[in-house]
Amino acid sequence: MMETLYLLIPISVGLVFLIGIAFWWSLRNGQFDDLEGPAYRILMDDDSTSAQLPVSESAVPPDTPPGEAAGSAAAANVRGS
Repeated sequence: MMETLYLLIPISVGLVFLIGIAFWWSLRNGQFDDLEGPAYRILMDDDSTSAQLPVSESAVPPDTPPGEAAGSAAAANVRGS
């Protein structure tokens, strides 16, 4: 039984030492700087993509002339007849 303790105590001390070094390294490299920012960034809307292309024009085929893309139902009726 004592022979096992002679082996396990140095291994556990070495493991604690390695964990302490890993924790110190993560603190020095900014791993714990902003814990809530990425979670809030997922929930926030990205207005830059919606400002580039309106939703009504996103469903228009690329070969449609620019004037017909503005009116959704009226343009569909004109193209259909």
